[in-house]
Amino acid sequence: MTSPQGFLGFWETTGSAKTFTHPLDPALLEEYVPRGARVLDYGCGYGRLTAELAGRGYRSVRGVDVSAALIARGRREHPELDLLRWGGFPLPFEDGSFDAALLFAVLTCVPGDADRSAIAGELGRLVRPGGVLYLSDVPLQGDAFHQERYRLCAERYGTYGVFGTPDGGVFRHHPPELLRRTVRAAGFSLLAERRGPVPTMDGLTAERVQLVARKEPAAADPPDTP
Repeated sequence: MTSPQGFLGFWETTGSAKTFTHPLDPALLEEYVPRGARVLDYGCGYGRLTAELAGRGYRSVRGVDVSAALIARGRREHPELDLLRWGGFPLPFEDGSFDAALLFAVLTCVPGDADRSAIAGELGRLVRPGGVLYLSDVPLQGDAFHQERYRLCAERYGTYGVFGTPDGGVFRHHPPELLRRTVRAAGFSLLAERRGPVPTMDGLTAERVQLVARKEPAAADPPDTP
């Protein structure tokens, strides 16, 4: 069992009161995820996007997060939602239980390579063959502010793109190709990629990357050789 919790303290305290801002792209969602789909919103936080999905007519949506504080907040603010706090892997669902999974501004909260790969791998288990993963995140930024932040923090955290915030958060902006490789390694093939500006929790604007990928069918066993 793997547990992506090395970064969790912030989200049980200061981070649990944050207002999340990373937006859904309704047109991209509806192009690849029909309203009758069984959807997993992994890293749902307090259920902001889970509630938006329900409001858009998606009636079979589960939200899961590792933070007890965020799930407690979500249950207060959205008592009608199906939200689950679960701290480790595997999640309590059978293989292929979902037609789609959302991973929105989650990997930016996961500094470590092993945790990133574990999350993607678990979603690869849970999304049925032919289903989709819709990932949206903030990759490495090219502006002077972010590049200086990366440079100053690289020695402390040991990875270019990892940075701390004054209120105690630790975040990571990944190279876009690393996000693509992570998705492919989890058994998905890329269908679409979109870029565009989004607001951040600290009141800035960043460029995001959205990836939509389809879960590949399991490889067939080779025929027996006489």
